[in-house]
Amino acid sequence: MGREDQIEEREVLDSIFPDEIHDISETEYTISILLDVINDDGDDSEPPTMLLHVKYPDDYPEVAPELDISSPRNAPSHPYFSIDSDKQTLLDGLSETIEENIGMAMVFTLVSTLKDNAEQLISERQEAQRNVEEQKLLAAEEEENKKFHGTQVNPETFAKWREAFRKEMEELRLKQDAEDEAAEKKKNRGKDLVVPLTGKQLWERGLAGKVDEEEDYESIPTEEMEKLKVEA
Repeated sequence: MGREDQIEEREVLDSIFPDEIHDISETEYTISILLDVINDDGDDSEPPTMLLHVKYPDDYPEVAPELDISSPRNAPSHPYFSIDSDKQTLLDGLSETIEENIGMAMVFTLVSTLKDNAEQLISERQEAQRNVEEQKLLAAEEEENKKFHGTQVNPETFAKWREAFRKEMEELRLKQDAEDEAAEKKKNRGKDLVVPLTGKQLWERGLAGKVDEEEDYESIPTEEMEKLKVEA
């Protein structure tokens, strides 16, 4: 009965997977399984495809079929699915289905279970990535809000702020005092310095002959003396 059951199941599978099933021998074949994946925005990855290898032992379906999973040749990579790393997990996920269907044709059920498990695996990874992105956004938003809310005030933070504020005010005061002192010195530089006029300067100012040679320069009118000041 084993071989008859195998032939009958194989014919049913041909009608279900006309383009997906390919024979390797009379008791061995592969079924191509295209996964249904809904990509997130910005993800234009192609849905992954995997190959389920099925080999009938002589006593199948009284014993489990020999199974393997591989990736089609030149298949594009997918960010949330990899045959190399996921194969054992997916094969282990078929164990319960095999035990429940011993003695019956089970390949179609195995294909359905495998497809569901793979799609669930991808969905969970997508959700995990969404959570990571959401946490990043929340962290960025929290940092942005800190700019508006500032640091929470308590005795310790207030004491630090007061010390820094006083230090800053003292530095500003010292700087202002230095600038005021420098400005005052510049303003008074040469203010009281008076030099006597030369003969030429007296003549140019119309003072020639008006000042006695023995007369001290201090007798020159104040408004004239102002003209003698040396510019700073």
